[in-house]
This record gives sequence, structure tokens and C-alpha cells, in this order.
Amino acid sequence: MKVLFAAPEDAWGGILHRFRTVLPDITFTAGGLNPLSLAGYDVVIPTMSRIDEPLLQTADRLRLIQQIGAGLEGVDVEAARQKGIAVANVPTDVSGNADSVAEMVIYFILALMRRTAEHSEQRRTKQLGLPVGRSLTGATVGIVGFGAIGKAVSRRLGGFGVRQVAIKSDVDLALVPEYGLAWLGGLAELPRLLEEADVVVLTLPDTDQTHHLFDDRRFSQMKPGSYLVNVGRGGLVSHDALQTALSQGRLAGAALDVFWQEPPDPTDPIFDLNILTSPHVAGLSDRSVSGIMQGAADNIDRLMKGAPLQYRRV
Repeated sequence: MKVLFAAPEDAWGGILHRFRTVLPDITFTAGGLNPLSLAGYDVVIPTMSRIDEPLLQTADRLRLIQQIGAGLEGVDVEAARQKGIAVANVPTDVSGNADSVAEMVIYFILALMRRTAEHSEQRRTKQLGLPVGRSLTGATVGIVGFGAIGKAVSRRLGGFGVRQVAIKSDVDLALVPEYGLAWLGGLAELPRLLEEADVVVLTLPDTDQTHHLFDDRRFSQMKPGSYLVNVGRGGLVSHDALQTALSQGRLAGAALDVFWQEPPDPTDPIFDLNILTSPHVAGLSDRSVSGIMQGAADNIDRLMKGAPLQYRRV
């Protein structure tokens, strides 16, 4: 069996080496989809590569598109269905990914509010007692996207004495008392959330409905001096709108694990503003990498043995 890992050899925490260790009888090939062909492969692990209908037409024996992690927005699921190719992922709440992302969100919020980016300069200039940050206690945190990751964030915020509000595509009011939310609404209530929240956390996917959801209009609706944390997808936020909101002071700061293009241009002037970044690693920890690899490896092994697949979407 031949598996294409559509990313560089050492990408995503060296997860490919783990695959080769647990599945020694399978041939793994690393690299991007260049040339653009899936011919000769039984399984493709897309990572961040797009698997669209024209590419799927090149597949002559492909049986499974197995994502590491949950994100399938880059996969043409309907085209795969029509060709009889199975599509599966590893849900965030199964792998430990949601917990890892939630931990990063807490770090980002505290780092923004306590102005940790300024600490090294204060040490260099021998200043003590500066800067004076803002307390998270008593703040309102708005979570946009209340799936597995949003819920994991909410659970961790519970001990900080914050007021929580949230947006979910399919509103389930039973979640309000379960997670101690002040309210839970649909996307139509996003303006209300933006008016109330001191911190807005994005944990939703990039879809036709949510692409550039945060544009000039949305940033104008945000509470002045608030913060934005994006651990969802880079396409949720307009680069130019974010730059304007930061430079004009509408936002006090932002934290990004995902970007408008990946990797982003390190010389982009937007990074001279108050932005904290991480290189798309919020979901990667020792625990989550192990969980993601095991879930995907189990499915590849099941395919080889003719057993039913887990977490199958098609």
C-alpha cells in the first residue's frame, strides 16, 4: 500500500516518522502535490494541500483521503463521494487537539491583556512596574464557533471569573447552563457579541459563509480596545481590515495562529503592530500529535485489513 503525505518530510512535528514507525509495512511518500497527480497512491494525507475534483480525476487507485486533524475544508468531499473514495478525519475532541488549541487560547489572552510583548524591552531598559496590564477577571469573552474547540476554551475560562458569550451555527440552548454562558446565539447575533466582548476568540472553519467574516464592518462593530484571537482559519479575517483596526486603535491587539497566507510574509508591516503569533501550532502538542497520528494510522491499518473505517465523512 502506498500513502502520499502531502507535506514536507519534517512537517507537523515530524508526524510522518511516527506513521512509518507504527506502519512499517506501508510505503509513505512525503512532498507537495507536484506534479499534480494522485496516480499510484492508495491513500492521501492532505494536511494543508487542496484535494479538488481535477486532482481526484488523476487518482487511479485511491481509496481513502485521511486527514490528520479535523479540517476537511480543502477537500472536495462531493467529488470524492462520486468517485467512491472514502474521506475521514480525526475529530478534535478525540485526538486531544481541541484541548491543545484551548490551552494556546488561554496563553494568547493572558499574554495580550498583560502586555507580555513589552516585558523584554522593560527588562532591557531596567524599568520595573511597567507595563500595567488588564485583568482577565470580570472581562467578557466572546467565542465565535462553539464546537469541540470552543467548548474546550469555555471550560478553561471557567476558573477565571469571566463572563462568556458564544456564537454557534446550530444553537443548542442546553449548552448555556452546561458551560455557564451568559447567552448563546446564531451568526445573526454576532454584532451583539462584538459589542459586548473584551476578547473575541475565533474557533470556526473557513467556509463560503465565514470567509472574511471579520472585515471592516465587523471590526467597526467590536468594542473599542478589545482583542482578537484567531485559532480557527486564516481566511476568517481580512488582512487589510485587521491592519486598519489595529493601526487605528479599534483593536488593542490580536493573536494569530493562522494567517491569510501560510506561511505569511515575515516582512509584512502588519507584524509591526501589536500582534502575537504562533506558526500554526496551537493544535500541536505531544498529546495531540500522538492522538492525531494514532487515529489516522488506525484508519490506514483498517483500510489495509478491510475493516470499517472510523470517523468517516464519506
